[in-house]
Amino acid sequence: MIPPMLVASLLPHEWFVDRNVWLLLLIAAVAMAFVIKGADWLVEGAAGIAAKLGMPKIVIGATIVSLGTTSPEAAVSVLAAWSGKAGLALGNGVGSIIADTGLIFGVGCLMTALPADRFVLSRQGWVQFGSAVMLAAICYGAYAMYGTDASLGLWIGLLLVTLLIAYLWISVRWAKAHPKGEPFIEPDDDDPVQTHASPHPERSILRLAGMGLIGLVIVIFAGDALVGSVSEVALQWGMPKTVIAATLVAFGTSLPELVVGITSIRKGHAELLVGNVIGADILNVLFVIGASAVGGAIAGEALPVVETLPDGSQSYLFLTLLIPTMLIMLALFRVYIFRAVKVGHFSRWMGVPLVVMYVAYVIAQFVASS
Repeated sequence: MIPPMLVASLLPHEWFVDRNVWLLLLIAAVAMAFVIKGADWLVEGAAGIAAKLGMPKIVIGATIVSLGTTSPEAAVSVLAAWSGKAGLALGNGVGSIIADTGLIFGVGCLMTALPADRFVLSRQGWVQFGSAVMLAAICYGAYAMYGTDASLGLWIGLLLVTLLIAYLWISVRWAKAHPKGEPFIEPDDDDPVQTHASPHPERSILRLAGMGLIGLVIVIFAGDALVGSVSEVALQWGMPKTVIAATLVAFGTSLPELVVGITSIRKGHAELLVGNVIGADILNVLFVIGASAVGGAIAGEALPVVETLPDGSQSYLFLTLLIPTMLIMLALFRVYIFRAVKVGHFSRWMGVPLVVMYVAYVIAQFVASS
């Protein structure tokens, strides 16, 4: 039987089951091409809108782009909670934060000197850290009070959704108060990725918005097709299902953010990557987990902090691995921010510890679940 995590996707997994391997590989190749092209359109549209409205690209990344790239995760988590798989929602939200911070921001740092906008990092950056700490406190507090019966129900979900609305409202206020200037990055002659592309001034805001929206839809569904086809190939080749769940599927949930981030750097809009990672981390707590808690409560099932496995045993992986990894990564990110805002950019070496931590997390997840 395919584990529940493998069917938590936007496209029906049945579309890929028992298909010819070569057909699945063809689907994966075509899907990857669409993902790359969709990311191109999304980045061009977002950067163009930022230029038209006079808003910093990092703010666009932390709001509009991150809302778009986390929407499929929210949809999958809410559907999982609604259909009786509420345990997936918490792991999906926290796992995505780990992937966004460790893998995506880490790889971005390795590629180029990412810009550090003091105004945004001193505001949205603290919201990012504070929301994760709040989630950890709620989960550990619930476990301390209720033990293995601990869960996140309707009231916690409503609290998180209310904070989401407040965050979006205050983000608009902060955007208006932003000094507008893009952060200065010292030229790096040895950095082949660092470019300074400018958006197309002849395109209207409506056309740019449509371009970005189409790109987002392509990235989401083509990415889902890519993960579904590759996961089925791995199953047919005999790869353990736990490995697929801990690597391919977990990686796939953050594929939109990863491709958009790399495309942003390639096109000279690295601020979008920084903003998208920060915004996505915030929204994974307030949007993904908040909406899932509400949806699960309506369906009569709260989000369990301790997962009950099919054999009746209980898994404490969420409390002992996922939350600690998330907190350590975000604490390290705060240290990076403290240094980066002084010089105007993140150093490329900063990506090494984050990527190493992400790889170690994936390995630990596999070992613990095998």
